[in-house]
Amino acid sequence: MSRILDEWNRADVRGAQAAMLACCGATRWAQEMVAARPIPNIAALSGIADRIWATMDENDWLEAFACHPRIGERKTDAAGPSATWSKQEQASAATASDRILAELAEKNTEYEHKFGFTYIVCATGKSAEEMLAILTHRLNSDRQTELREAAEQQRQITQIRLGKWLMQ
Repeated sequence: MSRILDEWNRADVRGAQAAMLACCGATRWAQEMVAARPIPNIAALSGIADRIWATMDENDWLEAFACHPRIGERKTDAAGPSATWSKQEQASAATASDRILAELAEKNTEYEHKFGFTYIVCATGKSAEEMLAILTHRLNSDRQTELREAAEQQRQITQIRLGKWLMQ
């Protein structure tokens, strides 16, 4: 078993929930993860995280999405592991051209007006240009399709962040 997972299994509810909220900002998801303890190993943690995420609804998804900075934003007031991980995940945007950043900002605003939530994409390993192309393509979706796609992107981000949390 992972030392971090072992410590989390024994942590008080408040501390355990805070660790999960850094991985995914949906309160109900974090509460249910804590209630699932003890989790015996990393594979079980990953599976339980996905099973619990699959039970979430639109309100939970929107709560999680709201915890993410816009793709391409260079400045954020957020702190803590989640903010650090977002910066790492969007590292390619830090070196993007002003033109790409301006297009991302414009499309982010268009996306938020159309769908009512922040554009979510699993940015790890993607260039700013790729994230812009994905955003441009996803603007063609209807709200329900996009909501489900954003929830899937959040699931992927959560899995990556659980891995980062376990490596602390």
